[in-house]
Amino acid sequence: MAKLVECVPNFSEGRNKKVIDAIAEAISSTEGCSLLDVDPGSSTNRTVYSFVGSPCLPTHMGPNTQLKRTEWAPDYGPATFVASWGATVAGARKFLVAYNINLLSTKEQAHRIALDIREKGRSKDQPGLMKKVQGMGWYLEEANIAQVSTNILDFELMPVHTVYEEICSAAKDLNLPVVGSEIVGLIPLRAVLDCADFYIQRDRLFIVEEEHKVRLVISKLGLDSLGPFVPKERIIEYMVERTEEDKRLVSLSLQQFVRSVGARTAAPGGGSVSGAIAAMGAALGAMVGQMTYGKRQFDSLDNNMRRLIPPFHQAMNELLVMVDADSKAFSRYMLLLFLVNAYFGGSNQGMILMFAVLWLCYENVVECNLLVEKECRYNLQGTKKSLVQLSRSF
Repeated sequence: MAKLVECVPNFSEGRNKKVIDAIAEAISSTEGCSLLDVDPGSSTNRTVYSFVGSPCLPTHMGPNTQLKRTEWAPDYGPATFVASWGATVAGARKFLVAYNINLLSTKEQAHRIALDIREKGRSKDQPGLMKKVQGMGWYLEEANIAQVSTNILDFELMPVHTVYEEICSAAKDLNLPVVGSEIVGLIPLRAVLDCADFYIQRDRLFIVEEEHKVRLVISKLGLDSLGPFVPKERIIEYMVERTEEDKRLVSLSLQQFVRSVGARTAAPGGGSVSGAIAAMGAALGAMVGQMTYGKRQFDSLDNNMRRLIPPFHQAMNELLVMVDADSKAFSRYMLLLFLVNAYFGGSNQGMILMFAVLWLCYENVVECNLLVEKECRYNLQGTKKSLVQLSRSF
């Protein structure tokens, strides 16, 4: 998948549909930009827009020192300060997850919990429990419930399920019922799968399918309590995949993929074919495990299958990614080689630039092939263990 930058601006209009639609149209009509989500809120009178595009910053990287330079001025209109408008600064950060937990309580009770859990806490002398979390309590009029509204600034450091469980614990101490939660805007797939892994381990569940893991999280967190949570419309990777699906090799039928390999082009080539074959090998290992797990005659092997099947399933998914990754890495290598030769020819400057730039492409191609080799070796070891376990059951 190409590198993307997500922008999530909040506009102070959540009730006027004409204004909301006009902003959405302006965003979606911008070349290279994909509008993924529009989330209006009438109670807060604001609308959250989520859109992505490939980063392109050749002239201005936006370091902090630039903010002090007086020559930077608005693109349109007079360069005068308007107190009623204030200032606007664009920046970059880790993916922010806007996450609200629903309570059958008053606004004040919800805010009390928010003060306890947010990093800022109640004051400098009373910091909160959770790093990288902002929070406040409010009442959602249209749903007739209170919410602890949070911004999770770093979901890797402070996972979504940790925030949810901590608020559930605080609500329990106050005898307040938690009735689900909601994601505002989009959420990264990694954040959802981290939640799934937590509940799978805590409750000793056996779930390997990504779709099932997502369903588990929707159920555990009650993400559909205020409205349907449709993964393909709320998880950012799924949204991006929908726009790129026609371009991916793994989206082709088997017949189309084979013909693309046999075409008069350098890519897809051996790396993509190796990834596809290795993924099928891992899938066969997973198949044998799945056909063994859960059957009465193989009850004694359930614990072993729980341990052996997930690595096969993980390898299958990772190797499928390599089908496109190898082809893209090789295509980038060929493109850069062409550009360097076209602009610099055989000059010393061209050779130095070529080796400096192309080294990154070499690393990318080698990384793809090494991962395929590693997964294949691991699959052979896992298959051997599975066969040994099965043979002992007869």
